[in-house]
Amino acid sequence: MRCLLFACLLLGSLPAFALDRFQVEGYALPNGLQLLLKPGTERGHVAIRLVVGVGLDDFDCNEKELPHLLEHLLFSGIDATGEGGLEERMQALGGDWNAFTSNADTTFVIEAPAKNQRKVLDLLLDLLTQTRFDDNAINAAKRVVEREDGGHYTRLRRFLDRQDLGHSASNQLAVELGLKCPQRAEVEGLTREQLDKVRKAWYAPNNMTLIVVGDLDKLLPAYLERAWGALEAVDPSEHRSLPDIRTSAAHERTITRGFIGNSAKLHWLVPEPMLDDQYDETFDLLKEYLEWALYRELRLNHGLSYGPWAEREVFGGVGFMSLNADLDRGDIAEAEQVLEDLKASLLKNGLDADTFNRIKQAAIAHQAWAVQGNSGMADYYWSALGDYEDGRFADPARELQGVTLEAANKAMRELLLQPGYLRIEKPLFSDDQVLWLIGGAVGVLGLVLLGWHLRRRKSVPSD
Repeated sequence: MRCLLFACLLLGSLPAFALDRFQVEGYALPNGLQLLLKPGTERGHVAIRLVVGVGLDDFDCNEKELPHLLEHLLFSGIDATGEGGLEERMQALGGDWNAFTSNADTTFVIEAPAKNQRKVLDLLLDLLTQTRFDDNAINAAKRVVEREDGGHYTRLRRFLDRQDLGHSASNQLAVELGLKCPQRAEVEGLTREQLDKVRKAWYAPNNMTLIVVGDLDKLLPAYLERAWGALEAVDPSEHRSLPDIRTSAAHERTITRGFIGNSAKLHWLVPEPMLDDQYDETFDLLKEYLEWALYRELRLNHGLSYGPWAEREVFGGVGFMSLNADLDRGDIAEAEQVLEDLKASLLKNGLDADTFNRIKQAAIAHQAWAVQGNSGMADYYWSALGDYEDGRFADPARELQGVTLEAANKAMRELLLQPGYLRIEKPLFSDDQVLWLIGGAVGVLGLVLLGWHLRRRKSVPSD
């Protein structure tokens, strides 16, 4: 009955439904597969996203690459023609596909002509159900994953990671606090048995969401119920608890980046405090406010940084806000003082009401054009699955409108009252230091040669 109703909706081609990006037809098949189907305004095209609820965070440090390796293996081929034959079939349908593994999920991303949408979905279904692994395919996939992660994990790179020299400032802090694995996960020791176990436990319809946006086939709901509804559900696997801060970290630290240079980066990182309501929207606006404040102080007023920025990141179960600046090496101390003065001013005077309202209205206005086209909407639904309820996604503009100056000030004070973690990235030596070292070395060499020459003259007997 639901499929019939949805087909009627498509045939009716209601413009309001297509234009309201937050209203989406969503329901579950009997096997647990979640469907989100949205008519788009672009004709002749569909954007497909299959989100599988398994990511890097579901595994221990030594097995972290399992979902990533499995993602690549699923493209290794469904018959004797192998990976090339699989790609040729997608090319013949006029489509393009890729896949991505994140901390939270594995997602297959497809763009295709609307006329072939059911054939493309058939091929995706074959990929999920008919791919068979052998040692050659596994070894080939391991090499690809290794290259994507930066190449072979040599002993030198492993040593640098252990010394915290191979991590960015935020990643280095996350390692110190026990929120991130200290070394890069390796694929060499992963086995076929482990891959099969992941596939059986996680690649099940009741752990998947299929999103289709665009010029939808009127027979699509019936097709999905017949073809994708045949997948067998499994007992759901439990996701691992995300790590919390377990160890202490140095509040100030200098990280060596490179050998010679006059550039440097300043990072002040602080865990985001928990709020009672509108956590993300409040900190999103606060991030924009702080980024403007950094720009005004460090670039416009003091000329210390060309492009200072604020950033939000998540490690494990902890969110971090960071204030960052690119600097000249000799300006680090002055930039630190400007940052301290900025924090002190904000804590004393609070956020400027006019500036906050301007930034808030700009963020709201941004929502009018932030998501464009079928692909943009499909990606938005993918990123906002947690905000879907009763046939609608939450409206970011409305959520942002609800953030008050008082709430932002409360979040700002709870954030800035923390000591945070200061990280300075700079090369081992500045250009001037290298010149002095070279000059010193030349001087020492000259003294050695002079001493050798004088000693030689004394040792030569006079006539």
